[in-house]
Amino acid sequence: MKVSIFSNNGPESKAVATALHEGLAAGGVTIDSLDPDIVVTVGGDGTLLSAVHHYSDRLDQVRFVGIHTGHLGFYTDWRDYEVDELVASLVEDNGQSISYPMLAIRVEYADGTHADEALALNESTIKKVSGTMVADVYIKDELFESFRGDGLCISTPTGSTAYNKSVGGAVLDPRFNAIQMAEIGSINNIVFRTLGSPLIIPADEWIRIEPASSADNVLMCDQLSIEGRPIKAITYRIAPQRILFAEYRHTHFWQRVEASFIGRERS
Repeated sequence: MKVSIFSNNGPESKAVATALHEGLAAGGVTIDSLDPDIVVTVGGDGTLLSAVHHYSDRLDQVRFVGIHTGHLGFYTDWRDYEVDELVASLVEDNGQSISYPMLAIRVEYADGTHADEALALNESTIKKVSGTMVADVYIKDELFESFRGDGLCISTPTGSTAYNKSVGGAVLDPRFNAIQMAEIGSINNIVFRTLGSPLIIPADEWIRIEPASSADNVLMCDQLSIEGRPIKAITYRIAPQRILFAEYRHTHFWQRVEASFIGRERS
């Protein structure tokens, strides 16, 4: 088995990464950042998202494990003081995994240049640089609504606990193979009428957003941004790829939600 260690630059993370490297080497595990079977991220959820995009062309071959070195991470199961326990699990790895849906994004440009395609583990948002955004929203190629407001957020089930939740979206169990669209600061008047509620779309349907103005839009895909290009349309659907986590002691989704947002003490 080959393992890649993907760490942020914080001193705590670097120290944990060094200890992990030494422990894996002592256990006879090969360290390989180019062709790994498992990617261990050291940092937080942001570090894990960066690793997912770094290895986006190998998602069907790589499993992820996260160690958090700061505040509790949503995707990171291991604490910084549990390196020895994680090394033991990696040494005894038997290939077990759990998978979550990802978001496929296709961006078309008004200038006719080649369309871009991207993946997101959490969400994608579309906003204007300044002022309100006006856009037509299509579901499975049929016009659903004309939106006016600050923007739109399209999320995966695991990403439903991120920005989606902060703008009033529902928290969605990742066993549902679906995507969600939540409105950001929608304006409803006699001209623009929106549902004013999150939408959950099944895997065999898709969402297409066509901004009224192709200029001055900012598109975010997790931590990645596309701006300064004239966006004609963005299409969102469930990706054929899924992210795989090594399931040594992978925390149940609702336990993650409870720990992240409620955090009551257990007896």
